[in-house]
Amino acid sequence: MNTRYLAMAVLMLLAACASSSDRAKLTDPEVAMVVRVSNLGEVREGQLARDKATNATVRDFAQMMVIEHTAASNQAESDLARADIPSADSSLSRQIDANSGNATDMLRASPAGPTFDRAYMDRQVDAHRYILGVIDQTLVPNARSKVLRRVLTDMRKLIEQHLTRAQQIQSTLAK
Repeated sequence: MNTRYLAMAVLMLLAACASSSDRAKLTDPEVAMVVRVSNLGEVREGQLARDKATNATVRDFAQMMVIEHTAASNQAESDLARADIPSADSSLSRQIDANSGNATDMLRASPAGPTFDRAYMDRQVDAHRYILGVIDQTLVPNARSKVLRRVLTDMRKLIEQHLTRAQQIQSTLAK
């Protein structure tokens, strides 16, 4: 139980620190990198949960994260390459990557079973809410390329679907 409170405190602290950098001015390559690291983070966390979750529905969700975020990443990379939009690091992309890495480490340290399953689904709800906010408040307003805006529209739809499903699963798990 203490691990869950620690994880929530760390996420809240990271979100508070993120709020000022989330609204930073970004170039198209920096927006592209946020798309990249967001998808890669979901794949990394999903791979861990797919192997560690004990609840079949949580495992299935994790597998869906791996499959759908890999496909979204591949499609975004292809579209952005055709439009000659490279990826460039920013404080926001580094922060999102670090948050996912920290969450993965915390999940890895969590014992398998209902505690892990709940922690993973809590993370998924929080992460998807956060990324939706980043898309709406930072990425879309900064994206200049029509192709990049379309990639963000597609990403937003996927993230919104995942959030809805994560909330459904979360509501069925013991607290």
